[in-house]
Amino acid sequence: MLPASSLIEVILRMTLAVVVGGIIGIDRNLRGKPTGIKTLGLVALGSCLVTMASMGFVVNGIAADVNAARVIQGIVTGIGFLGAGVIVQNPAREKIRGLTTAASIWVTAALGIVCGTGAWSVALAALVLLFALLFIGRIVEKPLHRFWMQKPEHERDEIAASDD
Repeated sequence: MLPASSLIEVILRMTLAVVVGGIIGIDRNLRGKPTGIKTLGLVALGSCLVTMASMGFVVNGIAADVNAARVIQGIVTGIGFLGAGVIVQNPAREKIRGLTTAASIWVTAALGIVCGTGAWSVALAALVLLFALLFIGRIVEKPLHRFWMQKPEHERDEIAASDD
């Protein structure tokens, strides 16, 4: 169990990662891209969890276990392939689906890694952030999607093309 002061910093790190990922996701939503608040928030949260797990949740100073870092690297790589399997492009609608599911698989692996390190309080805090992100992200993304779809198709095409 982490001391309260360390746990607070770890929770702040995870929260900031989710916020940063979400802000980038808002931009992606406004430009009609397949990634959004939920997907990029999940990726940021998972990356934060894996980084902290590989550091042993050390807050002041760095104490990395090389073997643990290698195991974590292997898990993250393997889960990336699993996540790629759920991403589907619908050629008829020119829409990519499954990115949030893939990101959810990946962040779930990160949660498993954190549980494997025995950092239960971190796993619980991350789980709360994950559900908050999925809930709030859904509420925010719906109006952003409607905003995008109200734009004339030629304007959407120009914005999407200028951002690739």
